[in-house]
Amino acid sequence: MFGDINKIELMGNVVRDPELRFTPSGAAVLNFSLATNRSYRVGEEWKDEVSFHNIVVWRNAESLAKRLQKGTRVFLEGRSHTRSWDSDDGKKNYRTEVIVDKVILISRYTGGEGDNSGSDFQQSSGNSSQGASSDETINPDDLPF
Repeated sequence: MFGDINKIELMGNVVRDPELRFTPSGAAVLNFSLATNRSYRVGEEWKDEVSFHNIVVWRNAESLAKRLQKGTRVFLEGRSHTRSWDSDDGKKNYRTEVIVDKVILISRYTGGEGDNSGSDFQQSSGNSSQGASSDETINPDDLPF
């Protein structure tokens, strides 16, 4: 029979500066929130709905941490994962996250009046079997969107 599919593709803006942490074994992990917008129409009026996603990056986390900041626009691919834990008061907690396989920087927030037009395409994390290095420039015409 057919296997299950757990694949997520998101494009949005980093909500706050990412947090780089290290596991006890020394593995780097990068966490950040991503905001995505959905516009829909109610009668003659357009409404916006914002969703916030918890993002976790393992592969190339240290390199990506140097390139991401609040306001950076990114495209990412990954999978959904919900983890659970018990708090000190015995309450069960849940958190749904996107575990990322690939991140493409669409543009960088410059913090001022600089160009944020998307001319700064970089692949920051990706599947090494695709042959793309972490510093390879990506032509905007090659993107599927």
